[in-house]
Amino acid sequence: MTTLYEGAFAKINLTLDVLEKRSDGYHDLSSVMQTISMRDDVEIDIGTKKPWCIKCDKPEIPTDSSNLAWKAAKAFFDVIKKDPDGLEIRITKRIPSQAGLGGGSSDAAAVLRALNKHYGSPLSILALAEVGATVGSDVPFCTVCGTAMVEGRGERIRKLPDMPDCVFVVCKPDFSASTPELYAKLDATEIAKRPNNKEMESALLAGDLGKVAANLYNVFDPVVTAEHLELNYIKSIFNSYGSIGQQMTGSGPAVFCIVSDFETAAVVCNMLKENYPQVFIAKPV
Repeated sequence: MTTLYEGAFAKINLTLDVLEKRSDGYHDLSSVMQTISMRDDVEIDIGTKKPWCIKCDKPEIPTDSSNLAWKAAKAFFDVIKKDPDGLEIRITKRIPSQAGLGGGSSDAAAVLRALNKHYGSPLSILALAEVGATVGSDVPFCTVCGTAMVEGRGERIRKLPDMPDCVFVVCKPDFSASTPELYAKLDATEIAKRPNNKEMESALLAGDLGKVAANLYNVFDPVVTAEHLELNYIKSIFNSYGSIGQQMTGSGPAVFCIVSDFETAAVVCNMLKENYPQVFIAKPV
């Protein structure tokens, strides 16, 4: 039996635009995404000679074949046409689930990277991301990591210059947002404002953190905030204590801000943690 170890890093959306609905029922997206240092840990035992299983330290996470990590392992072995002779996946969760941070997708991506390395890297990173696309929309980006423009259903990825050095504070309020309901609301309304991805790309190319912060925009943010005004409260705390830009990530409800140093991030955390226990400090990865 062999045990593999891999970090599973969260993602945030610096920009997120929802485009037309496709014939397959999904929407085309256009998003500048960033990996951050918040992480789950994934361990994989290969060759257990037992039925596949998943174990997780958080009871709300499914531990059957519906888990994206399981689906990723199955997709990988289907592609390379090998049988691991038994598999156990253990996930230590730190990324909040149903938050817009890509926690399940990052676990799946970690499984793909770990298995690919173990078998001598039969797939390039982009080919591995293509396998990830069969598992979930955020899995390809979470496989590649870094800073990237992500389009289509998440399968088209173009690497961008690294995020300038900064610190993120991420706050997950105690409610969940239904992604299908949010898409339905966007379909039913005219999107008044959209992100300027060209300006964001230009800001990253210039390494201009202030310009990156000025171009943060997520079309889901106003839709969720309209129903959950506490997001405005969290953003006001961010703003009052040194944030240079803030917004919701994904379909929420986690919100993040960008600050220039760890000391500022610690102050922001202290101001939020009494009301919001799920507050995290992270760096770009």
